Amino acid sequence: MYDILLLFFAGLLAGSMNALAGGGSFVSLPALISVGVPSVAANATSTLALFPGGLASSWVYRDGVKSVCGVNVVPIAIVTVLGGVAGSVLLLLTPSRIFDGILPWLLLVATLMLAAGPRLSTKLRTQVRPNILAFATVQFLLGLYGGYFGGAVGLMMLAAWSVLGGGEIKSLNPTRMVMVTAANAVAVVVFILAGAIVWQQCISMTLGAIIGGWIGAHVGRRLPSSIVRMLTLGVALLTTVVFFSRAYL
Repeated sequence: MYDILLLFFAGLLAGSMNALAGGGSFVSLPALISVGVPSVAANATSTLALFPGGLASSWVYRDGVKSVCGVNVVPIAIVTVLGGVAGSVLLLLTPSRIFDGILPWLLLVATLMLAAGPRLSTKLRTQVRPNILAFATVQFLLGLYGGYFGGAVGLMMLAAWSVLGGGEIKSLNPTRMVMVTAANAVAVVVFILAGAIVWQQCISMTLGAIIGGWIGAHVGRRLPSSIVRMLTLGVALLTTVVFFSRAYL
């Protein structure tokens, strides 16, 4: 019963975090590992558990989905899905110890990009206009990362779009939520087909994530941009510190 309640509340918090700013797997993955699920299976199970919450958040955000950097939503989704398939397959082929060493550095880069995004985007708009190929390449890599692990992929997406001049974080949040959900959708299919899901632990976390995703999306639509940005940076910093500690301490 303790494990069930722990996973439910971890899913509730993770779903809310994903809807607001991303980084929900920072909560869900350690929770699954703490109840005895191996790391690779915990990663796959976390992706599935948080997926319905992402769907709930995407539904709430549906009216705010728009093009990014002049690229329409459908091409962005196609590239993201292709990256998600590649990343999920790569995860199943990669030893977890290699990923554990790389992950903190990826999160650090995302945090720095997010923090400097508005200033960098202004400078880049005056010097370089990113073309569709460059944007598609970045988005494919984001989709690949989302399918491979997904931890803070929403933060990375906001950071990359901000640097490329996509707009303020709050206005990008609905499209970010939908694209993260798209990458997770194909990853979930791959993980299920590969038999990588631990179903018993997944159910209670999934229920919590659905409720948390719905609540977080409604809260996120009403918060001022400055608060959303502050929360996003806070989640990014906390996630980075935790994963550095996990990998090197």
